Amino acid sequence: MSAALNTDRIFSELDRVRIERLAARFSAHDGLPHTLLEGFDEGDFLMPSDIPGDVVTVNSRLSVRDQDGDVRQITICYPGEADAAKGFLSVLSLVGGQLLGRRVGETVSWADVGGTTSTLHIESLLFQPEASGELAL
Repeated sequence: MSAALNTDRIFSELDRVRIERLAARFSAHDGLPHTLLEGFDEGDFLMPSDIPGDVVTVNSRLSVRDQDGDVRQITICYPGEADAAKGFLSVLSLVGGQLLGRRVGETVSWADVGGTTSTLHIESLLFQPEASGELAL
């Protein structure tokens, strides 16, 4: 029997290690802090094999509903694979970072540089590497 988690977010330990390395490299290059690292303070870290099947991890594909009711599919990926037009959002982007570690049924919100607030509701997880047994993806 596993203990109940009393945190807002759940992160894969493998994702944490990779993201911290990427954020350090990108911060040194662009001079910007990555807010995702602050989100790590809100969560627990689990081994990939212990991640619940409804948690968004890197390389997860999910269906989200925006504040206008439009539904779309997105994949959370590493920066080199990002292509917003095709639905691939970098984990280091504001939106990708907000979604990581969240569960199906949660809603995330953020404000852009102009102050406009947007929201996405996580409708379903279409693919999660850990649930598919791909623990090192």
